[in-house]
Amino acid sequence: MELYYQVTRPFHGNRPPNLQVENAQISALQQKVLELEQQNRQLQDLVKYNQKLARPGIAAPVIGRSADQWWQIVTVGRGSAHGVEIDSIVVGADSLVGRVIQVTPNTSRVLLISDPTSRVGAVVSRSRSMGILKGQGSNQATLQFFDKLPDVKPGDVITTSNISKLFYPGLPIGRVQSVDLDRSPAPEAIVKVTAPINALEWVIISEKHNTSN
Repeated sequence: MELYYQVTRPFHGNRPPNLQVENAQISALQQKVLELEQQNRQLQDLVKYNQKLARPGIAAPVIGRSADQWWQIVTVGRGSAHGVEIDSIVVGADSLVGRVIQVTPNTSRVLLISDPTSRVGAVVSRSRSMGILKGQGSNQATLQFFDKLPDVKPGDVITTSNISKLFYPGLPIGRVQSVDLDRSPAPEAIVKVTAPINALEWVIISEKHNTSN
């Protein structure tokens, strides 16, 4: 403490070293409290959403993410020991996040819908125009339509479709930002993904979609 006082004295004037250390400890505790409060709010939102789901899932923390795969893959802290399987569906507090592609007893790797290799069967909720949603490595995705003249406009809500082989129908994905009906080989829409893909901390893992049901 004496060494700390001597080194930091020019920055703190004549304040006693005990007070300086106490203030630093209080500041650190305040920061921890704020962080815990934020995490608690996120968990509360996640729990409320999970209770509304027809198939409630498992809450899982995001424990791993690399800078060079930020929009592609995350690792979560739940695995086969908790009932997680490959192709289990992963959602955020109110929308689709991705699916599980690898499982260990205590962790799982999740392919995000923002990954450029991701493909999701999607539909315009208002008009039922269908297409394939492709990740673009950002919070925007491209929806390529099956119809040559789809009924779609900015602001339309996009959800998973009932012909999807990997996801349950009706899961929220995002909203249409812009439309290009002249796009070749098929009309396209730019969709802003609802899930906070760039800042995920907790997710819900649901059972995988069984298309035979």
